[in-house]
Amino acid sequence: MGDPGGGEGCPHGEPPAVLPPHSQQCSASGPAARSVSSRHAVPFYGADLWAEQPRSPLPIPIPTTPLGSEHHPDPNSRHHPLPGAIPHPSGAPQGVDPEAFSWFQAVDADRSGYISVKELKQALLNSNWSAFNDETCLLMINMFDRSRSGRMDVYGFSALLRFIQQWKNLFQQYDRDQSGSISFSELQQAFSQMGYNLSPQFSQLLLSRYAQRSSNPSIQLDRFIHICMQLQSLTEAFREKDTGMVGNVRLGYEDFLTMVMTRML
Repeated sequence: MGDPGGGEGCPHGEPPAVLPPHSQQCSASGPAARSVSSRHAVPFYGADLWAEQPRSPLPIPIPTTPLGSEHHPDPNSRHHPLPGAIPHPSGAPQGVDPEAFSWFQAVDADRSGYISVKELKQALLNSNWSAFNDETCLLMINMFDRSRSGRMDVYGFSALLRFIQQWKNLFQQYDRDQSGSISFSELQQAFSQMGYNLSPQFSQLLLSRYAQRSSNPSIQLDRFIHICMQLQSLTEAFREKDTGMVGNVRLGYEDFLTMVMTRML
């Protein structure tokens, strides 16, 4: 991927650092029009974060809380701080990175204390200006929605930032030509290095299902995250059945449906 906030025209690079809502996107024919706006596109872990910014744009947030150390929130509180928790001087609940909390407040457009699928989708852009697709946003919400309400609290959002950062790093590792997308050969290499022994035919099936419609199909970051999440989830389900680790299982029809339905969207 290119340098965030790159060149003026950016026909092949990342979106510019500032862009007004609903403005013209970058294209090969010329640069996007810009104007001063309170809405900014700021590089956000592999996407760009679009959010209403009442103050000056925040720097790129760098999560500092280790993975797996999230606190379990009190659902009776707007931002779910732990009972008796001492808030951070920035106002962030205990256990939440202050910058992640600032982003949460910016993305929480309706000030409900939760992030919905719609709000998350409006906040994330791929490097080619396309919004993260609905399926991936819903999948991420479901993964970090502790209350099973279809929304994500500040603790889940803070964990999501770290999750996206990990997948962004992985995506960049396999996007060897730094095109901002992953080609068929790069996708096969990614699967192989991640330990998936998948045939070229299966990789092509995934490419046909998730790639952009073009003469040279490729996978954007949002779809890459989606594919990897589904592969990981279904592989875990398969291993639960494959107790002998032989690579084959016998399943009844309803067992198969149950396994897929509980692991897929």
